[in-house]
Amino acid sequence: MVQLTEPLFSVLGHEISGRDLILLLGGLFLLGKSVTEIHHSMEGPSGKDGKQAAAASFASVIVQIMVLDIVFSLDSVITAVGMVDEIGVMIAAVVVSVAVMLFASGPISRFVDQHPTIKMLALAFLVLIGVVLVAEGLDQHIPKGYIYFAMAFSVIVELLNIRMRGRHTKQVEGDPKMQ
Repeated sequence: MVQLTEPLFSVLGHEISGRDLILLLGGLFLLGKSVTEIHHSMEGPSGKDGKQAAAASFASVIVQIMVLDIVFSLDSVITAVGMVDEIGVMIAAVVVSVAVMLFASGPISRFVDQHPTIKMLALAFLVLIGVVLVAEGLDQHIPKGYIYFAMAFSVIVELLNIRMRGRHTKQVEGDPKMQ
C-alpha cells in the first residue's frame, strides 16, 4: 500500500502515483454510476422498444460493489497506515466496519425503500464523494470536515422534510374534508 504513493509517471509536470490512479478512476466510476442512477430515477431506464430496461445482473452488481469497496477502502487504509503501527488494529477495524455494514444494510435498505427522496440524497452524496476522489487524485485536498458538514446538514433537512410529510399525511387522513 505504501508503494502506491510513489510516482509512476508524469503528465504535464504533475506526478501520478498508483494511489492517484485508483482515486481518479474510482471517482470517475462513482460519478458515472451515480449520475446514471440519478438519470434513471428521474427519466426511467428504457430499452430498445421503450419498455423499462431489465435489472442489472447479480454478477454486475457484485463487481460494482467490489469496485466501490476498493475505492472507498483505499483512502481509509492509507490513512490507517499513517495513524496505527499495529496491523492487527487495522484488520480489526476493517472486520468491525464490515460487520456493522452487514448488520445495518437491512434496516437502511427498508428505510430507503420507504423514503425515495433519501435514495436521491444518497446518490447526490455519491456525486459529491466522486468529485472529492477525483480532486484527491489530482492532489487537490478538500478538508473532510466540509464534506461531512454538508452531508450532515443535508440529512437533517431531509429528515425534517420526512417528518413534515408524515405529519401532513396524518392530518389529511384524519380530516374527512381533505379526503
